[in-house]
Amino acid sequence: MPNALPKSIDAVQDMLKAASYVADRSLATVLFLALKMGRPLFLEGEAGVGKTEIAKVLAEQLNRPLIRLQCYEGLDVSSAVYEWDYARQMIEIRLAEATETADKDRLGSDIFSEKFLIKRPLLRALEATVSGAPVLLIDELDRTDEPFEAYLLEVLSDFQVTIPEFGTIKAAEPPIVIITSNRTREIHDALKRRCLYHWVDYPDAEREKEIIALKLPGANARLSEQIVLFVQELRKDPNLFKLPGIAESLDWTSALTELDVISLDPDVINDTLGVLLKYQDDILKIQGSEAAEIIKKINKEIEAQ
Repeated sequence: MPNALPKSIDAVQDMLKAASYVADRSLATVLFLALKMGRPLFLEGEAGVGKTEIAKVLAEQLNRPLIRLQCYEGLDVSSAVYEWDYARQMIEIRLAEATETADKDRLGSDIFSEKFLIKRPLLRALEATVSGAPVLLIDELDRTDEPFEAYLLEVLSDFQVTIPEFGTIKAAEPPIVIITSNRTREIHDALKRRCLYHWVDYPDAEREKEIIALKLPGANARLSEQIVLFVQELRKDPNLFKLPGIAESLDWTSALTELDVISLDPDVINDTLGVLLKYQDDILKIQGSEAAEIIKKINKEIEAQ
């Protein structure tokens, strides 16, 4: 059975924190409203700030199935919503012809029945389960083309899908919908109007320390503080091609812990920057003297505390 929806903003924060997700008050508020009002939640932000994780946490904490539609360029209805099992339909037609029982009207309705319907994520999300309506994650919507985005309007407006040969399938209980975008392109206003909106930003230093402490409780405290301050400094650099997100901070902390590092120094940073930064130009910019200057600065901050 599904767990009850949280009854307050504080309850949302507690629910997320129970799954080691540290949310600020504004995110907890918009998530509470989305659940209360039954509206899709549209999350934008840089890659690696925890947008996708929200859907996973919701499914886990509410004890509901998670259905994920990973978007990509060229995504179409047959991959996202439904398609017919043409091979089985042809076998059915051949069998009917072989037994000379082919009634065109009956056969036509039979081969377009539910048993030949292959249900993709959006269609499966409209089906209730023993655990209640699922959590539908439409991940990285900005990667798709505008025609597919337009198709989503019917799904998000009425929580239904129309199949020409079959009819309209409507959700008895609307799914909980989380849509994410890395903002590589703008999403059309018509779709945004159907959603509640929130920009998921990089966490501040205190929240990032709390996240690392929850996710990686075995990490050295001084190392974690150095990592957070180092990453916070990198995010101030407007010339980096891709700023590190919280996902990269966690990866770097985990990697350095595996290497039994207890304190950052320029050599360690130079050797492991590929865990934190994903573009060679960014790595070359930070390696060497730049890394040494940053670590010198943050050590002074720590000593002054």
